Amino acid sequence: RMTIQRRWRSWLTTAVIARWLANGRYYQLNLVAGDHSNPEARLTEDLRIATESPVDFISGVLNAFLSASTFIVVLWTIGGALTLPIGGENLTIPGFLVITAVIYAAITSTSMVVIGRHFVRLSEQKNQAEAEFRYTLTRVRENGESIALLGGEEEERSGIDRNFGHVLRQWALLTGQHMRTALVSQGSSLFAPVVPVLLCAPKFLEGSMSLGQVMQAASAFAIVQGAFGWLVDNYPRLADWNASARRIASLMMSLDGLERAEQSDALGRIQHGETEDGAMLSLDDLSVTLDDGTSVVKETEVAIEPGERVLVAGESGSGKSTLVRAVAGLWPWGGGSVNFHADRRLFMLPQRPYIPSGTLRRAVAYPAAADKWTIKQIKAALDKVGLAYLAERIKEEAPWDQTLSGGEKQRLAFARLLLHRPDIVVLDEATSALDEKSQDAMMATVIRELPDVTIISVAHRAELEAFHSRKITLERREGGAKLVSDINLVPRKRNLLKRALWGSGSRVERARKE
Repeated sequence: RMTIQRRWRSWLTTAVIARWLANGRYYQLNLVAGDHSNPEARLTEDLRIATESPVDFISGVLNAFLSASTFIVVLWTIGGALTLPIGGENLTIPGFLVITAVIYAAITSTSMVVIGRHFVRLSEQKNQAEAEFRYTLTRVRENGESIALLGGEEEERSGIDRNFGHVLRQWALLTGQHMRTALVSQGSSLFAPVVPVLLCAPKFLEGSMSLGQVMQAASAFAIVQGAFGWLVDNYPRLADWNASARRIASLMMSLDGLERAEQSDALGRIQHGETEDGAMLSLDDLSVTLDDGTSVVKETEVAIEPGERVLVAGESGSGKSTLVRAVAGLWPWGGGSVNFHADRRLFMLPQRPYIPSGTLRRAVAYPAAADKWTIKQIKAALDKVGLAYLAERIKEEAPWDQTLSGGEKQRLAFARLLLHRPDIVVLDEATSALDEKSQDAMMATVIRELPDVTIISVAHRAELEAFHSRKITLERREGGAKLVSDINLVPRKRNLLKRALWGSGSRVERARKE
């Protein structure tokens, strides 16, 4: 039994997680409406219950069937027939104890279903409350430094108490439901031995049944009734299983919806293809919307050649980051197409780099395997981004996501970039935690180490223009942001250089005259 449970859970967990992680669906679920909140709780606790309980149920039903099949013959034989005088005639009921056991089980089972009709809903709500409570505690742990620096303990305590209070309220409602169903179950077990004794009493008094036969009939009746009443005894577990199975099913239905949308060419989805003119990236009539159709970025036409370094600018809320997510394939809603060069390798540097658990070597190599590069290569990458002091800790396992500062995390992300050496890289506020000097050094390092890489940067700092050859600007307007300018920065750089040279020449000439 446990082997079947283990293998079933292993197969289903692997299958659901594979679908959840595919094509960024784990990210897209956060952006669409539906019953799929707290997927981590559904994939752990709910999936465990959904796979373990059915095996126990099947085992219990088989045992109940075997017990009923064995003792129903005994009960039929010992009980015999019951003769009732009705209207001057005798009515003979063969196997009356068996018929009574069936009727008794039907009455108790129906009572359990009626009384416990809200069990599944309450159990599902309690599971959801528990999942939200765990999620709140996890967020406090993961953001402990920020909370401590802001002194937000009281506010977090208030939020935790509020979520835990919701858990207690749902628990109290479920406890009341448990109590009512327990009354039915315990009442059924209490009266089950009495019923056959009362039914056999007339036959015992008239001498057609001995006391031993009455006791045998009572024992057989209890076993048969217990087998028929399996639903009554297992109703709470069935309700828990139903609630967990529904939470898993709703998650899979949401994944099905995303998968169907990926496979269809229906209106409202951004298409992805390959460029035909040698460009590294082209946005053809690209528009980005929310999943409900609300426009974020209007039709955009942009072509980026290999080796170009493009700065995407615009005020906050103009859709820059959303546009970048659409380019990366994470944001599917909209129209038009995003086309890449056939052999491109894309790499993303978000504002908040993800640092996995494990060794520093794994953190630097991510998302590739830790052993893809030698320790010497990883140390060299760390040195180039100003993290040489971490080189001796490269094999150390530590909570690096909490150990490193925001600036160190962004430097580490640039070390990843140097190791992976992609064809095109998207920097989404990737230097926001660095000071201006460190930012300039980081960009200079990327250009020096990866001279042929195509760069798309989303940033607010004007100083970054010096490291880009082109600047496109998005402007927020009613009905969605729009591309309002596409400037070649190379002539501007030349003019600045000429001014600098002429300015220094004039100063030299004035010095000579003096």
